[in-house]
Amino acid sequence: MPNESELIAALKTVNDPELDKSIVELGMVKDLVLDDTGKVSFTLALTTLACPLRNRMADQAKEALTRVAGVQSVEVVFGVLNRDEIKAISRREDVHLPEIKQFNQIKRVFLVMSGKGGVGKSSVAAMLAVNMANLGARVGILDADITGPSIPKLFGLPPGGLRGGDLGMLPAITQKGVRVVSTNLLLKEADTPTVWRGPLISATIRQFWGDTIWGRLDALIVDLPPGTSDAAIAALNYLPVNGAVVVTTPQELAGLVVRKAIKLLQSREIPVLALIENMSHYLTPSGESVELFGPSHLANLADLTSGARTIRLPILPEISQQADAGNIEALALPELQALSRDLLG
Repeated sequence: MPNESELIAALKTVNDPELDKSIVELGMVKDLVLDDTGKVSFTLALTTLACPLRNRMADQAKEALTRVAGVQSVEVVFGVLNRDEIKAISRREDVHLPEIKQFNQIKRVFLVMSGKGGVGKSSVAAMLAVNMANLGARVGILDADITGPSIPKLFGLPPGGLRGGDLGMLPAITQKGVRVVSTNLLLKEADTPTVWRGPLISATIRQFWGDTIWGRLDALIVDLPPGTSDAAIAALNYLPVNGAVVVTTPQELAGLVVRKAIKLLQSREIPVLALIENMSHYLTPSGESVELFGPSHLANLADLTSGARTIRLPILPEISQQADAGNIEALALPELQALSRDLLG
C-alpha cells in the first residue's frame, strides 16, 4: 500500500490553472485518507465553489493518484478555503488571485423590460429562466428592480440568501439551478424598504454584474423595473446586452409607455427580440377567447421593430397562484418554450 508521502507527491503535480501553483502548495488538499481497500479520498478546497475549473483539477488529481501503485479508486469532494487561507494565498509574492471576471463566462445577456409597471415583467423573466433551465441551460437572473424586487418571492428564496467572500458575491440558487442576485436577498426582512437614489441604484446594478461570481452561464436575464431612467440606463451602459424582450398588456396606455422603451433600445442599437403581450386574453372552459382588457395592440408595437417574435400570453390564475407560493418553477408555458430555445441559440 502507498504511504501518504507518495500520495502528496502525486498531487503536487496538479496545478491550479488560474494561480499556476500546485494544489498542495496552495493548501487546497485537505482530509487526505487512504483506506484498506486502496481507496483514496480527499477534499479539494477551492477559493469559491463556483470555480469553473474545479472539475478539471479534480480529474487531474484522480489521474495522478491512480498512477500510484496500490491506489484502486479516488473520491474527490469539493470544499472552500476559509477567509484566512485565501488571504494567505493572496499575500504570496508569486501568486495573484484571478479577477472575478475570469470566473465568469456569460454567453448572452437579455433585458426584460417594458417601461410600464404592472405588466408582469418579473413573471415573464422568471418563466423564461425556468424554460431555459428545463432545456438544460445554465441561467442567471440579475434583478435590477432595486427598490421593488419580485424575483426572490417568485422562486421562494428567503431574505439574506446571498453569501460573499474575498473574491466576490455568490448568488442564491433555486431548486432548478437558476442563479439569482437581488436586493431582497441582502435584507433581513423581505418587506424592508430600499430607499435609494439614482446613483446608488446604478452602482448596485454595476456591482451585481461585476462583483458576483456567476460562473459559466448560457444566459443572464436582467429584470428591469418600470421606466427608462436610472436602472435601464445603467444596464445599457455597463452590461454587454445581446437583446431585449419587451413586455406589454393590451391597454393603449401600456402601449404608449412601452413605445418609449422600444425607442430607447433602438437609440442604443439593442435589438428587440420579442414582444410579449401579457394578460392578452382569457380562455373560458368552453375554449372561447375573451379579451378582458380590450383588443390587442401588439401589431402596432410590432410595426416599430424588425423581426421581433410576437407572443400573446393568456390570463392564467395558475400563474399568480404559483407565484404567490414561490413556486414559479412549477410553470412551463408552451408560448415561451420556443422563445427560450431561440434565445439560447
